[in-house]
Amino acid sequence: MNIRLDGQVAIVTGAGRGLGRSHALALAARGARVIVNDLADEHGEATNADAVVTEIKAAGGEAISHGANVANFAEVEDMVGKAMESWGRVDILINNAGILRDKTFAKMSLDDFRLVIDVHLMGSTYCTKAVWDIMREQQHGRIVFTSSSSGLYGNFGQSNYGAAKMAMVGLMNTLHLEGAKYGIRVNCLAPAAGTAMTEGLIPGPAFKLLSPDVVSPAVVFLSGPDAPSRKVVGAGGGSFAVYKGFETLGRNLLPDDATPEGIAAAWEAINDETGMQEFSGGFEQTTKYAQQGAEKLGLDLDPSKA
Repeated sequence: MNIRLDGQVAIVTGAGRGLGRSHALALAARGARVIVNDLADEHGEATNADAVVTEIKAAGGEAISHGANVANFAEVEDMVGKAMESWGRVDILINNAGILRDKTFAKMSLDDFRLVIDVHLMGSTYCTKAVWDIMREQQHGRIVFTSSSSGLYGNFGQSNYGAAKMAMVGLMNTLHLEGAKYGIRVNCLAPAAGTAMTEGLIPGPAFKLLSPDVVSPAVVFLSGPDAPSRKVVGAGGGSFAVYKGFETLGRNLLPDDATPEGIAAAWEAINDETGMQEFSGGFEQTTKYAQQGAEKLGLDLDPSKA
């Protein structure tokens, strides 16, 4: 199978260098026309984005640059408007733009916490909102949010970044449900890559191994015709994996032990991983709890018998 994206239009944010640049080049190599976004300087020049556009055109592809700040919805709307004006559609959105403001939570200012949330979470939200109705009308769309192991598992000194990156998973979960009937598939990428953002954080030999260009194949796959939806795909150093969130089967403590002390006494059983479940929607958890309680108390949950 040869994954091609001919005739499709992709927006890649934060694409002036690093992972975003690699994603933009990879999508263009498969036939996509690419909006290369990177934050413009004080003179309104998106120099890095322009350089990536030049690379794409030199390889025979189509691309234009845009200097939108993803944390500014008006600028994002202008970027999407340029895509529609140029090519009449938007098929793929890769929410890649991001920043770091690392400090321990004790030393971190609330301004730095909010700034990271604004760029990662709100920036991804703004870009997605700006293309959502377009994709719904087209009955086709591919959206990739950028999560991180810092969100999935935690990382010292990155409370702001980790919070924003785990928020990507929550956003994906709901948009997957809302976009399914419109042919919109929504996923997360959790990359491990040696870039300007991670330089100094990853040791030298590993930094070289974790090249952005061996992450971007996952972006092409998640943009393709047979892309899954509601998956968190880990990628780094040529390795690919899927993160899954499971919930233990748990233990119902009604009627007498649904107390803090009862939880403490039953903690080993509550924490037991035997029979863990992966839910496809939040209400499945609610249903499980109701069923467990009904079984414990001998109740019939059939609404016709209420």
